[in-house]
Amino acid sequence: MGMGALALSVVPMNALAAALKGFDARRTLAFYNTHTDESLQVCYFEQGAYREDGLVEIARILRDHRTDTVKPIDTALLDLLFAVKCRIRPRGPFHVISGYRSQSTNEMLRRNTSGVAKKSYHTKGQAVDIRLPGYNTSGLRNLCVKMNAGGVGYYSRSDFVHLDIGPIRTW
Repeated sequence: MGMGALALSVVPMNALAAALKGFDARRTLAFYNTHTDESLQVCYFEQGAYREDGLVEIARILRDHRTDTVKPIDTALLDLLFAVKCRIRPRGPFHVISGYRSQSTNEMLRRNTSGVAKKSYHTKGQAVDIRLPGYNTSGLRNLCVKMNAGGVGYYSRSDFVHLDIGPIRTW
């Protein structure tokens, strides 16, 4: 059973790797943080390697804006966002509602709102809540589900999609 779980956990990343085939030269992402009003367009991968300067900039814009805590963002999440970008070809940046969350922020959100996981992937730098203005959020959700590469949550009333690199699941 353990080997089966291991095999299933590898499938999403293999699917993601296949989606990224041919994008080994340069990968860029653009973000707009809806809480801090900051924008960033950055190359995070070039010539077969992740760029430390790009990763640092991404960690900064996706920081916990409540505590100003910065944590590295998992490169698999960035690659997932890049694969989404390649499929959609958005005109603008990903609007970020939530990136990294400190444990204290996550606990505060759990106390005050519903639907916040105790062991959230946000606290590991492995999840992001996004929207793309001009792109239907339910369509974004459907695309992400079809990619079969992690967790996808759809929050229609708040108009955002949650993406993480955990097991494949939807809500």
